[in-house]
Amino acid sequence: MLEMTAAAARRTALAAQGFADRRPPGAPTRRHLLKAVDRTSLLQIDSVSVAVRAHYMPVFSRIGAYDRSLLDAAAWRHTAAKPRALVEYWAHEAALIPVGDWPLLRWRMRAYAGGRWAGERKVLERNPGLIRDVLDVISAVGAVSAGDIERHLAIDRGGRGGPWWDRSDTKVICEQLFAAGALSVDKRVGFVRHYDLADRVLPPGVVSSRIDEADAVRELIRRAARSLGVGTEPDLRDYYRLSAVQAATAIADLVDEGTLVPVTVRDWGVPAYRHVEARTPRRVTGAALLCPFDPLVFYRPRTERIFGFRYRLEIYTPQHKRVHGYYVFPFLLDGELVARVDLKADRAVDALQVLGAFAEGEHGNGRVVESLASSLREMADWLGLSDVRVGERGDLAAALADRI
Repeated sequence: MLEMTAAAARRTALAAQGFADRRPPGAPTRRHLLKAVDRTSLLQIDSVSVAVRAHYMPVFSRIGAYDRSLLDAAAWRHTAAKPRALVEYWAHEAALIPVGDWPLLRWRMRAYAGGRWAGERKVLERNPGLIRDVLDVISAVGAVSAGDIERHLAIDRGGRGGPWWDRSDTKVICEQLFAAGALSVDKRVGFVRHYDLADRVLPPGVVSSRIDEADAVRELIRRAARSLGVGTEPDLRDYYRLSAVQAATAIADLVDEGTLVPVTVRDWGVPAYRHVEARTPRRVTGAALLCPFDPLVFYRPRTERIFGFRYRLEIYTPQHKRVHGYYVFPFLLDGELVARVDLKADRAVDALQVLGAFAEGEHGNGRVVESLASSLREMADWLGLSDVRVGERGDLAAALADRI
């Protein structure tokens, strides 16, 4: 069996995710963006916008300051010259995936056809005709939000407006039809989904494609392995949130065909698999800030195993109990996670606020501070913010403030 050091496995993982690639010499283009997404296979979507929406950041981390409208156009715009390249679906949570990968998740759509959330049954009991009503409106008028549909149906919510989790019955049904594959997301306006019939969002060949579940799961594991480089069985199945039973069969098949090579990674203590085409560079250099939902770190057990970096999202932790902050970005430098910063894009003061800055282990040296300061300045410029302001929390705060 092939044996790898933990350091070699880490470099393999970073290369698979695109961190060993050269950044574009000039302004990044659509081609550069799609190459970055090809590396990661997906971009997780999340509603938190305290710094920047989660789907934008992984591309920036890999190719630098790109025009975010390139990603908007790739996902939520379609023209003959530039067809839609990405589409939304439940992959690793809500995510953008290549349009051609949508049929690989039809088995999940079939599973969700009977209902993804317990509350859907209650909605249909209250209004059994709502599915038909929603589809009729969308068929007639095209891409619309749940609120638009309510207005078309003259639904009175009785003043029950509010945050995103206070969903109307119409929104619940739209989400159910999206999960079942009947609807897709044509565009977003102010981050609000505008739904349309899937066969009007996606190419006919994609919508008509039928792939057996076992074949589809095998392809998803293949994509996960390519994007991870090397990983354990839980790593591979978490990438698309597959079950242990699904993953076991697919992994065995991919080992038999030679796509996955069983490896022993020193200090991991668990079996691992390396994609046959994965490369292991001698060095990985460069710096990058990573959002909490970056594919390199979104599976926390893997992050801790590869980088020795214990990472927890503290959004739902009461403020007085948080260790590092509300929305914390790990900082990658020359192949290691060397620091973390709690960030907020504060438009009111036109600044990227560094609410806390913390060294990881013994990495609190001058090079870390200098590189982190430069990366924060680059991120602020990319977000159109004039200043970087450093608070007092964390053992790197004072040195970072002096450097910036």
